[in-house]
Amino acid sequence: MRHRWAQLRAGQGEGERDGYRRRGVYLLPNLITTGALFFGFYAIVAAMNGHFVAAALAVFGAFCLDTLDGQVARWTGSESEFGAQYDSLSDMVAFGVAPALVAFSWALSQLGQVGWVVTFIYMACAALRLARFNTSGDNYSFTGLASPAAAAIVASTVWLWSEALDGPATMFAAIAMAAVVAGAGLLMVSGFTYYSPKHLHVKGRVPFVTLVAVVLVFGLLLIDPPSMLLLCFTGYALSGPAVHLWRRSRGLETLAAAEEPDESDRAQATEETRNVD
Repeated sequence: MRHRWAQLRAGQGEGERDGYRRRGVYLLPNLITTGALFFGFYAIVAAMNGHFVAAALAVFGAFCLDTLDGQVARWTGSESEFGAQYDSLSDMVAFGVAPALVAFSWALSQLGQVGWVVTFIYMACAALRLARFNTSGDNYSFTGLASPAAAAIVASTVWLWSEALDGPATMFAAIAMAAVVAGAGLLMVSGFTYYSPKHLHVKGRVPFVTLVAVVLVFGLLLIDPPSMLLLCFTGYALSGPAVHLWRRSRGLETLAAAEEPDESDRAQATEETRNVD
């Protein structure tokens, strides 16, 4: 009887250990995500203390770590639902709240109610964009500008203009900043399609001119970081409307819309699949 009780206790202990193991999380990718979250928090604190260049650099620090956590999770086979949800919450702070408050602290506060309304619009658009990304199955393209790219536009603008003015923002700079923040926010919730570079295969062969272009961009980035970052991310943001207009001029957008099933057809197809299963 005592031996049987020991076996039951041992089995219970193994079950508890299995439960703890199931409830555990992967350390490395979530640690990187925590680093991105910290950079977003630091950007807010730095902006509140008037250190706007440091705040912009913190946003880009979060950007770099955000590109790493997913790659590390895929390379190490440590992808999880917890990691995906944690990454989304970190993105909301680092690319939704932080850049909006950095822009508000530097310039938008001078516009009164208009300034905080524009700030809120950007944060709301970032939240909607992240929610749409979480429910989307697109891997090789984005619908709407990605929140890290929108945050990079706002941060590089603050970085460039705060250094150029070497002081508080002028009224003209505040109005221009409001246009940048509102534009970046609206592009996040737009229907424009953007190429997703996260599945770019760096191991494959590329044309020699591609390597030369990368070296040139890297060199220019070292010479004038804020200007080059603003130029690159603004070009990426404008690529969505540009491709949309080009496809529409050639009739490709209408054809794609005609071939794409509507929501009722998708729901019916899903229901039929469930019935077959």
